[in-house]
Amino acid sequence: MKSGFVAVVGRPNVGKSTIVNAAVGTKVAITSPRPQTTRNTIRGVVHRPDAQLVLVDSPGLHKPKNALGERLNRLVYGTLAESDAALFVLDAGAPIGPGDRLIAERLRESGVATVVAVNKIDKASRDEVVGQLGRAGAWDFAAYVPVSGLEGTGIAELVGELVALMPDGPAFFPADMVTDQPEPLVIAERVREQYLSRLREELPHSLTVAVDDIEERPGGTTYIGARVIVERDSQKGIVIGKAGALLKEVGAAARGEIEALLGTPVFLDLRVKVEKGWQNEPQLLDRLGF
Repeated sequence: MKSGFVAVVGRPNVGKSTIVNAAVGTKVAITSPRPQTTRNTIRGVVHRPDAQLVLVDSPGLHKPKNALGERLNRLVYGTLAESDAALFVLDAGAPIGPGDRLIAERLRESGVATVVAVNKIDKASRDEVVGQLGRAGAWDFAAYVPVSGLEGTGIAELVGELVALMPDGPAFFPADMVTDQPEPLVIAERVREQYLSRLREELPHSLTVAVDDIEERPGGTTYIGARVIVERDSQKGIVIGKAGALLKEVGAAARGEIEALLGTPVFLDLRVKVEKGWQNEPQLLDRLGF
């Protein structure tokens, strides 16, 4: 069989995680309209009778504004160096900019076989899609596939092109495994996703979530203790909301998703903590797993 690792790269907010979820057939990565939603490498496993693809979803490459951004960019390049192929995602409706050209140049320099996915064709006109394919074609990569990660259009064809680039090898994961993310990270990301859809401006980038405790309690309930971490005292009240309304709303929405994941009733204990300037503090970044 064919098997291997595929680094999924692209600028922020081009739909990398949506494509990974569509290819795997279930949600393994959180999504939102916010740039830099993905902050870790997330492996999604695509199973076929003749192949196993491990799609490594990575943060969007961007001009870093802090130590966290620098670490995320290094994470992307490290992922690329360890992969058998790359999936370069473009937005069909957005102009190709300096960031896209930088990624293309790095891919060409690396020599890794690359498939380009022109994503969000459900939101673009035919002329926009054709034009984007033509412009990207100048890079002369292995294949170009128009897709809609949101609707699933072209995903099977995209997977086929990636499988063709894989070496012969064994399956890396059991047939019933779709991701290798540790449980605390999956839970933390579900909580953060709920905040991403509810917060404005820069606050989503100043927020992270850390799970401190997961405990099976009598009666079958799973207790989860987690910290919602922000950078400034002024952000704490926003994250909690008036009379705790936002914290309760986020907790209820996240709890429903976590219960579906774990298959048990969940008691989700969210606490908000200020860690001043955490995005620029190496020791804090280490402690938070970045």
